[in-house]
Amino acid sequence: MKLIRFGEPGKEKPGALVQDGSRIDASGLGLDYNEAFFGNNGLKELDSWLQKNAPSAPRVASSVRLGPPVCRPSKIVCIGLNYRDHAAETKAEPPKEPVIFFKATTSLVGPNDDLVRPLTSTKVDWEVELAVVIGRKASYVSQEKALDHVAGYALHNDYSERSFQLERGGQWVKGKSADTFAPLGPFLATPDEIPNVGNLKMWLKVNGNVRQNGSTSNMIFDVATLVSYVSQFMTLLPGDVISTGTPAGVGMGMKPPTYLNAGDVVELGIEGLGESRQAVKEYM
Repeated sequence: MKLIRFGEPGKEKPGALVQDGSRIDASGLGLDYNEAFFGNNGLKELDSWLQKNAPSAPRVASSVRLGPPVCRPSKIVCIGLNYRDHAAETKAEPPKEPVIFFKATTSLVGPNDDLVRPLTSTKVDWEVELAVVIGRKASYVSQEKALDHVAGYALHNDYSERSFQLERGGQWVKGKSADTFAPLGPFLATPDEIPNVGNLKMWLKVNGNVRQNGSTSNMIFDVATLVSYVSQFMTLLPGDVISTGTPAGVGMGMKPPTYLNAGDVVELGIEGLGESRQAVKEYM
């Protein structure tokens, strides 16, 4: 299944993307895609509901805004330096254990919403990433059972303000958490839709120019390892998001470093997980 949420910000309704490309309004199910949904067999209920109701359910026009495919999770956990080529371009040693940081859940927006540069920002950067959505509570999960706790996967752009992240002291979360810094989607794909999550092509363009062109096969730590590892340090709740890192080609790694300005357009995609587009705007 491919889950979507649509409508005005803060008023999104649940839906699904079906095989013919149509967007289905699934609000008749009576459940939003939140912790309770994922934690109480909501995916199974949705599948049954769609089999019975999809032919007659209201269609959602392509002009209607898509929101993030999950309702605000309890946390967004990010993994740093998880691609060999990205670690190399930042002149960092490949980590011996996953690097964990957080992104504020208030940064979550729809896949095609504008990116708003924070006040006083000077170094806004892009990062195409595979996001993992947790489907079952996970605490001290083994690698062998980790994928049993995954509800699905989504496209994520882990935007960063590098000056906040690296030049202002403290933790990386400061440079990762501005409003609009976590466009997610266009949809959440359940694992059966993505049979080889460890070998997905991924790309990102700025103003039509390719900046990132990689594959999840270049990850240092794979999805099962990451879910298991993070669960050793915190309980992952249904609906939580783990963003798994980015390949080479970020603005910080260019010579000279190049960052986003108002008027720029960022487009990105991952094989099987669709595409998204963000226009860069100044904070008003």
